[in-house]
Amino acid sequence: MPKAYWIAAYDSINDPDKLKAYADAARPVLGEFGGQILARGGRSVAFEGNEKVRIVVVEFPDLESAEACYASDGYRAAKAKLEDGGVRDLFAVEGVE
Repeated sequence: MPKAYWIAAYDSINDPDKLKAYADAARPVLGEFGGQILARGGRSVAFEGNEKVRIVVVEFPDLESAEACYASDGYRAAKAKLEDGGVRDLFAVEGVE
């Protein structure tokens, strides 16, 4: 079964304190579902499309784990801390074997 990757691409960060509260609350929840943060807010380059102010990549054991994490009560509670603190797109994609 291929691994999966959760990719959050932020267009803007409106409240860094809310983003930090979200990240602090989300990190242990991701771990509960086997998620490991591979990239978080480092330098990035947009070859096509719009620049993003922050990109986060999380590796999961499989797509079902990523979906279960997103649907979990723990993640919903963490996400509530972000509120309007940032504008992002969030995807999960299955890797190749």
